[in-house]
Amino acid sequence: MTEATLEISRQSPLWATGRRKTSVARVRVVPGEGRIVVNGKTVEDFFGGNERQKASVLSPFHVAKTLAAFDLFISTAGGGITGQAEAIRLGISRAMVEMDPALRTALRAKGFLTRDPREVERKKSGQPKARKRYQHSKR
Repeated sequence: MTEATLEISRQSPLWATGRRKTSVARVRVVPGEGRIVVNGKTVEDFFGGNERQKASVLSPFHVAKTLAAFDLFISTAGGGITGQAEAIRLGISRAMVEMDPALRTALRAKGFLTRDPREVERKKSGQPKARKRYQHSKR
């Protein structure tokens, strides 16, 4: 960490928000020993056997090479498991940049600070789905 590191205490934790599709993740960072709690469960319990989602959540720490100094308490809602994992990744990345602005270039290069703008397209009337059409009948 550099001299520009923010002072984080248990009374005034650092908050960051991440979003993806319809998922929202609120990340609270407090000093600690490296625990990550998602909706009251550990990361391993929350994501179960989904190694891809666990790797996505922990990837900002591999870029920054730091984990043991802070505890993360995350609440997430909406969407599916992948959307929630990527929302958590964005929230963690934003919190890390607030703690140490020198990490911005490394996290930006990996794409961890960019919010994915893709959303589900709405269903149109007279069609079975957003883009699918009923079969055309010539007669």
